[in-house]
Amino acid sequence: MEITFLGTSGCVPTETRNLSSLIISHLNSPYLFDCGEGTQRQMRIAGINFMKIDHIFLTHLHADHFLGLGGMIQSMDFMERTRELNIYGPRGTQETINTLLSAGTFILDHLTIKIHEITPGPVMESENHAVTCAKTLHTANSIAYLFEEKPHRKFLKQKALDLGVPEGRLFSDLQQGKSVTVKGKTITADQVLDNPIMGRKIIYTGDTKPCNNVINLAQDADVLIHDGTFSNDEKELIEEAAHSTNTQAAEIAVKANVKKLFLTHISQRYPKPEDLQKILDDARKIFPETYIAEDLMKVQVEKHW
Repeated sequence: MEITFLGTSGCVPTETRNLSSLIISHLNSPYLFDCGEGTQRQMRIAGINFMKIDHIFLTHLHADHFLGLGGMIQSMDFMERTRELNIYGPRGTQETINTLLSAGTFILDHLTIKIHEITPGPVMESENHAVTCAKTLHTANSIAYLFEEKPHRKFLKQKALDLGVPEGRLFSDLQQGKSVTVKGKTITADQVLDNPIMGRKIIYTGDTKPCNNVINLAQDADVLIHDGTFSNDEKELIEEAAHSTNTQAAEIAVKANVKKLFLTHISQRYPKPEDLQKILDDARKIFPETYIAEDLMKVQVEKHW
């Protein structure tokens, strides 16, 4: 599993930071979270084929988090993609996308888009992973996402052989959780599978003030990607802007017992390396495994099994 940060700036792009967007790659499939202006170009630079993206998740409907969708959708259509594109977002996403695609003389000839307006709870599920979301404190409909790998149970081959199960198709059935019958005797998956090992967890908050929903969603996560717009030296700005400081994000990481914290949505107020170093140092006093996300940074999330 790999995270690629495509845009890490807060509200306004800078010379080194594009607007909000990131990719989570799992089993060779890319999942896009937010799509600020310029995202498809960032994917080109990062070596990510945007034509492979089937699922896009929006945290909220501020332009710096979705305005790149128009250009990317048009590029997909221009390249004659016919496979369905799923876009998930809070209430208002359908109207926002309709408005975006009705601008100018925008006409889709090939691409089919399916909009999913979601509420806190399950979002989507596949055989290997699930995505859920929770309400955050930014806009009326802003949400954070959890990308979670499903638990894994190791197949105990020798135990299966001892129970009389021959190698082959029956092994595969047991690994998939099915029961099998051998010489009139039923063997259940539980008899030959080890205890479940929890899968990897990545949390992306989008924009938010510190909130309990994120703490609950992020419990024991491998990676928490949290709004870190402002330095704690300027925390008086937070109430008006509904964002988090570096140290507030670090406090959330401690409460959620995560392994690593990446600060993103960094304000243009901090262009100097020494400013960013102070932000990082202050956060690490609270949570040592804190990092500041940079555009095009790739982060590997190691397997649990």
